[in-house]
Amino acid sequence: MNKLSVNGLNVWFGKQRDRVNAVKGATFDVAQGESFGLVGESGSGKSTILRAITGLAPNWSGKVELDGRAIGKVRPKSFFKTVQMVFQDPYASLHPRHSVDQVLGETLHLHGFRDIDARVVKLLDDVGLGQKFRFRYPHQLSGGQRQRVAIARALAPEPELLLLDEPTSALDVSVQAEILNLLADLRRDRDLTYVMVSHDLSVVGHMCDRLAVMKDGHIVEILDVDALRSMKASHPYSKQLLEASLG
Repeated sequence: MNKLSVNGLNVWFGKQRDRVNAVKGATFDVAQGESFGLVGESGSGKSTILRAITGLAPNWSGKVELDGRAIGKVRPKSFFKTVQMVFQDPYASLHPRHSVDQVLGETLHLHGFRDIDARVVKLLDDVGLGQKFRFRYPHQLSGGQRQRVAIARALAPEPELLLLDEPTSALDVSVQAEILNLLADLRRDRDLTYVMVSHDLSVVGHMCDRLAVMKDGHIVEILDVDALRSMKASHPYSKQLLEASLG
């Protein structure tokens, strides 16, 4: 069964003469437990698709289904127990005056959990930080540690689908592999489904089962990871991307 289905998705910003069509007729399915990548150059519409799914980009048309049920313009609270997003810049997505304990505790409280102390400790353990980070503030953490907190916050409601918007691109190269391995372990241990945006084909090759290649708001091709690794794309733009990744 498909965890997520996107059919004929159009997303735009602005009105009339100022309107920019950022995504045009995007269609793809993501199976339960799959990791699906969205790749393409900056401005191709990858992140905008994630924002439309979560409701952060309100101007959209088409059909988006979660577990076979259509998503409307207004997301119910239950939606955010099932779907969570991890953003590119962990420093921008964490409140600078909130400790790690407040960030995680408030998220758990918002979603109706009671045993908050025990859950905060477990979340920190699950993302490889531990209790010693509980009362630190974002400015006291490294980029990789902040992203681990952001991942812990996304895991707090016990979601089934994680939307990952370039989750390692703001991090040092030495830390990127650690975060990718953490995400791979969490997917396996929690039976999570991922939709991951990246401009880095090596990251997608490591993390994803299939990927959609985007250009100028269109999905031009959907490949499985074996085709990616063996450089067997059929669309000229996909071939160009693959060749560029070897440089």
